[in-house]
Amino acid sequence: MTTSTAAAAIPQIVPMPDAIRRFISEEFFVDVFSDDASFLGEGIIDSTGMLELVMFVETNCGLEILDDELVAENFDSLNKILAFITRKTGK
Repeated sequence: MTTSTAAAAIPQIVPMPDAIRRFISEEFFVDVFSDDASFLGEGIIDSTGMLELVMFVETNCGLEILDDELVAENFDSLNKILAFITRKTGK
């Protein structure tokens, strides 16, 4: 597993990268993927799975994710999710 700058930027959510990685591994039966791997592009998660991932992030980060935030730029890789969480929480 690679270390990301986004992960380092949110020390108060230290377990979040591992929690998201574990969720993806367990829910979508994917053992290994890079922090920058495109979930949709590499077939790691399909469109229905993306909704599950969004719900997981909302629940575990206490965020309300707006419809206009449901874009690949925010959710198509682990690093993109971590950067989105950082922007959304302002931390």
